Amino acid sequence: MVYVPGSTLGTALDPVTYSLPGSTGTTDLYIRADAFRHQFAADVPAGQAALMAATQRPIAQRALQEPATVAAWREKPSWDVVTTEDLNIPEAVQLFMAQRAHAHVTEVAASHSVAVSRPGIVSHVIEEAARATR
Repeated sequence: MVYVPGSTLGTALDPVTYSLPGSTGTTDLYIRADAFRHQFAADVPAGQAALMAATQRPIAQRALQEPATVAAWREKPSWDVVTTEDLNIPEAVQLFMAQRAHAHVTEVAASHSVAVSRPGIVSHVIEEAARATR
């Protein structure tokens, strides 16, 4: 499993391994329901966070371990919403990635679920990027 220094995601995960006919086992990662709000959506109302926890889509563990072969940010302008209260990807890691991409950075005091908790800020950044790259 991939762990980012400073992230608490690893201890909040519930790995579920299964096999499909004719394949080897694969592991999906879910955030445990009892840890979901704190880990992923601390600034989302409790009822909404509970619904998010119950309906979350897993991520395949191998997706977190596959190296990227191409990085669009090397050739295209980038924008980034850095979430300063994110427990999954610490602020310092987000800033490193944004600086490496020469991204236009918007910092916001939000959890990893910033698109849910601060949709106005996220949509503003998307609109800004769209206007700048026409």
